[in-house]
Formats: sequence, structure tokens, C-alpha cells
Amino acid sequence: MQYTKRLQKELQKIQSTPIEGITVGDVSNLQKWVVQLDGAKGTLYEGEHFTLQFCFPNNYPLESPEVIFIGNVPIHEHVYSNGHICLNVLYDGWSPVLSVSTICLSLQSMLSSATQKVRPRDNDNYVRNCFGKSPKQGRWLFHDDKV
Repeated sequence: MQYTKRLQKELQKIQSTPIEGITVGDVSNLQKWVVQLDGAKGTLYEGEHFTLQFCFPNNYPLESPEVIFIGNVPIHEHVYSNGHICLNVLYDGWSPVLSVSTICLSLQSMLSSATQKVRPRDNDNYVRNCFGKSPKQGRWLFHDDKV
């Protein structure tokens, strides 16, 4: 399978060249990774720890992984309380040259640029109506392109 070789290379690179604030956890199932993301120093999220779940489709990297926050979900204008993330590179902006590392760096950057901790305006409605669905099944409107 195409994704297996690619994911093994990505895992090896992350483990041999660690990125500050990003730690790969459980990868016993190569199609489902758990990644620890730490809030960057000097930001609203400094000292906070978040867990991401990556689920990789069989045609990865041609298709983006499903990425959600699990457990402690950051309060951010692009993160819904159910852990779904509104970030273009996870959907229409995906390219096969992107990787787990670039997604994590994009998420770190997104969190680091926050000036206040608020949920998306439509959080309650979105969470109520998407119960049990993958974030990749929705249609996303990206209200800004600062991130």
C-alpha cells in the first residue's frame, strides 16, 4: 500500500528530527496516529498540552488525513468544541507535498497567532448537526486567510 511507505518515512523523520512542541505518541496502528501538540512559549496557549488524532486514508498522501483534537480541545476561533478544526490545508488546500509535520506546524502557528480564546461563532450549531460525522464530510467556509 502506497501510504505505508510514506507514513513510515514521515514517522522516521519526525523521530530523528524532532520539532519543538510536537511529539508523536501511539503509532501502533500506522493509519491512526496520536500526536502531542504543546502551546508555544509567549502565546495564549503557553504551558497547555493538546492531543491530535490523525486518521490516514488508504490513498494518503493524495488525500488529506482526518485530523481532530481529542481530550483537551483548545478554545480557538477555528477549533470547534468537538475537536474539529477549520484549517484549509486539511481540506481544499491539501497537497501531497504536505505532511504530518507541516500540519502540526500549521496548527502551532494557528494557535500562536490567536489574540483571544473564543470558539467559532457557529460552534453550537455545528457541533449539534455534525454528531458522529467526519470533519471531512462537511463544507467549510474559511472566513479569513491569516493562518
